[in-house]
Amino acid sequence: QVPLLESGGGLVQAGGSLRLSCSASTRTFTNYPMAWFRRAPGKEREFVAAISRTGSNTNYDDSVKGRFTISRDNAKNMVYLQMNSLKPEDTAVYYCAATTGFIDPARSGYNYWGQGTQVTVSS
Repeated sequence: QVPLLESGGGLVQAGGSLRLSCSASTRTFTNYPMAWFRRAPGKEREFVAAISRTGSNTNYDDSVKGRFTISRDNAKNMVYLQMNSLKPEDTAVYYCAATTGFIDPARSGYNYWGQGTQVTVSS
């Protein structure tokens, strides 16, 4: 098990910014590629961004490329999602996820999930 806890969500106007944080309670944090997913109202959960174990490689969904930045601090067991130029369609519950899979970073196959943090972007 890898307990994950997200924070940083909230209400922001379109064009604004938010920074999400995810804390991982594990002594082997560097074993896990990490990612952010989101679920908008009435929609399936979707991939947002992923980062490799070392943080040297990242992968983004096209809908957020150029606006969102994923990063990690392995010394603090933290993953971040900096979200800029937010749009109303970014409104969703955002989830932090970890995987034990071999693909690094991965867009799917995540097996540990946080509880989520709500992000609401008003127009």
